[in-house]
Amino acid sequence: MASGRLYLVPTPIGNLGDMTPRAVEVLGQVDLIACEDTRHSGRLLAHFGIAQKKISYFEHNEFKRVPQIISELKEGRNVAVISDGGAPGLSDPAYRLVKAAIEEDIEVTPLPGATAVIPALTGSGLPTDRFLFEGFLPVKPGKRRRRLEELKDFPHTLIIYESVHRIIKTLADIGVIFGDRPVCVAREITKIHEEFIRGTAAEVSEFLTKNKQKGEFVIVIGGQCHD
Repeated sequence: MASGRLYLVPTPIGNLGDMTPRAVEVLGQVDLIACEDTRHSGRLLAHFGIAQKKISYFEHNEFKRVPQIISELKEGRNVAVISDGGAPGLSDPAYRLVKAAIEEDIEVTPLPGATAVIPALTGSGLPTDRFLFEGFLPVKPGKRRRRLEELKDFPHTLIIYESVHRIIKTLADIGVIFGDRPVCVAREITKIHEEFIRGTAAEVSEFLTKNKQKGEFVIVIGGQCHD
């Protein structure tokens, strides 16, 4: 029996108009959809009239789910993986499932689509020819500062994800360690309150503090050799 195919399907990070026709088609045809949050994804899937079977797949159950999903694939079923928003496999545990599928000679098909990384980069006004996507920094302050120290000599643009709970503290650390390099914080990309705040880390932090900003953030930092 031929194995099924594993699809990595990006979903909108805010604006439902960013769901591609191909993503809707694939999700409507697979045998199983592995979701970061079945309730959250259930609303999205219902919006597009998709009623396929769902299973949860997230950071804290991945080691149990990977063998189950691989078994489904080896039995010839097609499986799609989606996250709560954006491209699965980017700063989420879909990587481990992809690795396991490849080890079993199962075909993996990643679809292009919504992600916060590229809009944050291209809208930042900082050099885009070379960049490093760092993802989330360590949560603990000491480890976060040590990682920033390791990154401060990187010559090109840096991209970091950060939560609303740590954005001010992280910007403070960036200001101390990186100095007055240009920074752009992209907030709520593709959503109603989308915003790009540009300046030094201190200036951006001051703006966010005064305006009590909420949402999801991407920090883009000019490299040591920024133009």
